[in-house]
Amino acid sequence: MRILAFETSAKAAGCALLEDGLLLGESYLNTGMTHSQTLLVMAENLLKSCGLTPSDVDAVAAAAGPGSFTGVRIGVAAAKGFAWGREIPCCGVSTLEAMALGFGAWEGFVVPVMDARRSQVYTALFQAKKGELTRQEPDQAIALEDWEKVLSRRSGPIFLVGDGSRLCYNTLKDRLPNLVLPPEHRMHQRGVGVALAAARKIAAGEDCDGASLKPNYLRLSQAERERLAREQK
Repeated sequence: MRILAFETSAKAAGCALLEDGLLLGESYLNTGMTHSQTLLVMAENLLKSCGLTPSDVDAVAAAAGPGSFTGVRIGVAAAKGFAWGREIPCCGVSTLEAMALGFGAWEGFVVPVMDARRSQVYTALFQAKKGELTRQEPDQAIALEDWEKVLSRRSGPIFLVGDGSRLCYNTLKDRLPNLVLPPEHRMHQRGVGVALAAARKIAAGEDCDGASLKPNYLRLSQAERERLAREQK
């Protein structure tokens, strides 16, 4: 099965093409251009580079959140449109799980971190052991001070991944010396993680059609919070 995956949950944009667990190709841009400008062009060029056309894709996936509200919407909308137009299954995956999958071969705990603003981070906790990655804590938006209490109960190395890694490390390193900051190139979300997470879900029968694919923001947008505040007055 060939899976085309989109990652637009943060500043960088990525897409990847996976065939039966083998990465055929990947494209990544961190130029500051908007995802609406780059994503579909990246996907088209990636398919061409692999000698394929859109009709050769069997399923499409997107990082469905958490992350940038606008970015997540763009990726999910692109996946929905691609699936609808070709009548193929699609799959929304956790941005955080997709980030963590790149560390499955390590031994210890993996903590994907994204800056959620408003003094919070989007994060989760996974354990990497013998090539397997198992979830220990759900995706959540949480203050770093509260997240510290969760991480302090874990012994062994805690590998940070994601564009919030440096924020988490700098805030907690003095109290959590087992935190490990990754090299710069491992701090950003990649399309291949989305593809790998989607392959797992599709194998488990957890794919859907384009109409059913929805973002998972974890919390309300600023506009929604303001609307609720007005309604409660």
